[in-house]
Amino acid sequence: MPFEILETLANINYNTPLPRPIDAASFFDLVKVRRLVDEATNLAVRAASDIASPTLTNVNGGFPSIASAMGSHGMGTPGHGGKLSRERKFRMREQASQKLGRAYRLDEIACSVATMQGASPLEDVGSLVLQRSPKDSDAKYVHFFHEKIPSRKMAESTSLQPLTDIIEDRPGEPEVLRTRATVKIFKEDFDGAIFDLTHALSISQFLRKSHNSSQENAQVGDSQRTARKRPHDIILSEKDQPSSLEAQLYFQRASVYLTLASDHVADSLPTQPTQTNGQPDVDGREDGEAGAEVSGKSSPNPDKEKSRKQVEARKSVKTFAKRAIKDYLSFISNFHYSPNLPIKVAKEFNDRVSLVAHGNRSSRAIDSSSRVDSHTVYPLSDLFRSVPPTDLPPYPSQDLVKQDSPESPSTDATTCEWVTYHPLLVEALHSLLLSHCLAQTSAKEIQRNSYMVARLVRLCDGYPVFQANRSPARSDWAELVHRTENWLQLSSPWDKLCKAAPLPLYGDELCHHHKHHHGHHHNHAYKTVPPADKAASAAAALISGGSFDAAAEEEQRRKELIREQAILDALEDDRVTDESTFRAAIEAHERRVRRDQALFSEKPANGSDATPKPGPGVKRNGVIGTTGTERMQQPRHTMVNDAEFDAKFDVMTGRWSAEDGGDYPIMTERASAIARWIQEAPVVTGTAKRKKRTKKPVGGTDGPNTKVDEAGEAMEKLEL
Repeated sequence: MPFEILETLANINYNTPLPRPIDAASFFDLVKVRRLVDEATNLAVRAASDIASPTLTNVNGGFPSIASAMGSHGMGTPGHGGKLSRERKFRMREQASQKLGRAYRLDEIACSVATMQGASPLEDVGSLVLQRSPKDSDAKYVHFFHEKIPSRKMAESTSLQPLTDIIEDRPGEPEVLRTRATVKIFKEDFDGAIFDLTHALSISQFLRKSHNSSQENAQVGDSQRTARKRPHDIILSEKDQPSSLEAQLYFQRASVYLTLASDHVADSLPTQPTQTNGQPDVDGREDGEAGAEVSGKSSPNPDKEKSRKQVEARKSVKTFAKRAIKDYLSFISNFHYSPNLPIKVAKEFNDRVSLVAHGNRSSRAIDSSSRVDSHTVYPLSDLFRSVPPTDLPPYPSQDLVKQDSPESPSTDATTCEWVTYHPLLVEALHSLLLSHCLAQTSAKEIQRNSYMVARLVRLCDGYPVFQANRSPARSDWAELVHRTENWLQLSSPWDKLCKAAPLPLYGDELCHHHKHHHGHHHNHAYKTVPPADKAASAAAALISGGSFDAAAEEEQRRKELIREQAILDALEDDRVTDESTFRAAIEAHERRVRRDQALFSEKPANGSDATPKPGPGVKRNGVIGTTGTERMQQPRHTMVNDAEFDAKFDVMTGRWSAEDGGDYPIMTERASAIARWIQEAPVVTGTAKRKKRTKKPVGGTDGPNTKVDEAGEAMEKLEL
């Protein structure tokens, strides 16, 4: 995509009423990264090719603005074909490393992708500058990313010393702290990563400026607004554009907290759930009794010492999970959701994008005199409060709960749901659910949050810039629901709950360019066969003289879709290394889909809906159990008889049999640890911080004791 079109789209996105289709800070950072990488590529190619004139290079699309920028830095055109001096080449590469350093500070991932797609001279820019200027901080930072290391040995082959030198030279740059924290995560130094991220957050918050315009503050502050005219477009200067750094830091620190919480699960649970040496396991005790062990003196008995460490580990799991929840909520608070956005607002955005794609570069080619209807805007964090907003559309709807009943857009609807897209939003939402499981939030609240996450995920669409990305947390959550036998009693499989929402109708028809992009993003195993394909199959059967079996054709297509999705899931699995593991992964994913469908589509003989059974460790009231062996009994009217139910139990719940023990393990270590935590961990208490209560004086409020206490408190404050 040409840079000028990308920049125009960023301005269109920023001037769209909240909730914006794409996070404005991420979009602006992407535009700046693209511009900086293009300019750095121009400089590096010219230095490597002895080209003095920027007009002879076309690595950035030949924009006149870049040519003028080169001239302003003293890089005039001495004549075509002129040789460059060594000093001139060094200055050009030095400027290229400075631009790349700025790009990496904005977004490491986006800059890495753009650099890999750029010219090869970019790879050696940092090292060539360091040969002459070994203390150049920008060159060190660029060379850190471009340095060649052995494959799959990043942790062992990467030194933190270059980043530490940059931090000592420039202590006020939180971006380098973010990079060092990322490397520490690969080295499994999670405590050090949290320290760097916390320090970076404090610097970022200190340096942060207010970028919110009066229009945005009015939209967020007043949820119910009167209709008014759309304001004119605002073209922000680069210094006034919002930054995504603080959101990145919150997300990374939350991910580290979640990793620490899941890693402590193995130490918090006994290796054997049965009794040892006739003594009951710590899981069978009351939490207060276990807590007494922690506060008391350590016993030489190894069993008691082991139990004490398990109790401490369980408290660590819950503490880290709560911290992860707090940071994830801080991350998603930067994005917005509207339950009743006027459809014409979405239509206008898509029309403006279509005009830009067809060559119209005007920032507002559509009439700006249209009035904006009032609609409600919420930060995403408000949706996950203990009392969520009451004006949200019901979800899941009855049409979605029914099998094979896909949602369809209403022809008379004037509003639609809308959410701000961010590349990490899906990952953050599912990680939030995993954190709630480790924090032992009530099953009822996790179920409510699960439906809220599914509501938002089905609305996520990065049109027209971002493609759908892989979410490890979403895979872990889907496997967690499957392994725990749907302990939350969700009404449908998770993939179906998150299936892309139907596009709104713009004047009795869908926006065609958005429809193509939207349909390309969401590929699920739960799809309906288009009527045109059915008609073609029936016609082919009649021509060949055979009979057309619609049910058999539908079943065949369903199997093909399941197979296709299983192949895609296997390709995304990092553990697939050869053909045997690839085939095993495909078979495992196919088997899981069949079991999920059996779990949610099984109907009793009398036609009533069967009640899904929660997994072990869940009581009938939805509270996590303490022994991990309880099982909710299915209502009698939903079973034909006990024998038939027991025969179907393994199929309906997806319980692994003995022959499945050698299957390819779909679950990751994190998902397996969280599943075990849900099923076996007792309720952990004593993790909340208690405030010290000041003792009231015995005398009156004006007595001498009161004055003495006040003087003592003042002296303590003075000493501090």
